[in-house]
Amino acid sequence: MPRTQARVVTDRPHRYAKQLAAHLGRRIETSWDEESGEGRLVFPDGAGVGVLTAAEGALLLDVTTEAEHLDRIEDVVGRHLVRFGTKDELEVRWSRDTGEPGSTQRNTGDTV
Repeated sequence: MPRTQARVVTDRPHRYAKQLAAHLGRRIETSWDEESGEGRLVFPDGAGVGVLTAAEGALLLDVTTEAEHLDRIEDVVGRHLVRFGTKDELEVRWSRDTGEPGSTQRNTGDTV
């Protein structure tokens, strides 16, 4: 299955990963282990699996999914994370294992 990854620069990777897992946990299966700094996202109907890793100075996102779900999952994960990190101006820039760039989510300043 195709894979897409993003490295989101932040001084608060644990906070954002925990918040993302909790928020998405309302609709999908998620887990977060504070001690290891790792979490998991399991998208429904076998659509894919994501791993959240709180690293020094960055939150690492790693998603494996079928090709037809790549755009949608990048958007959902990235959009929610950017919304949580508005004050920190987080940017999520995905890179696919094929070498091609994925999508990018950032705060555009629009309020909806």
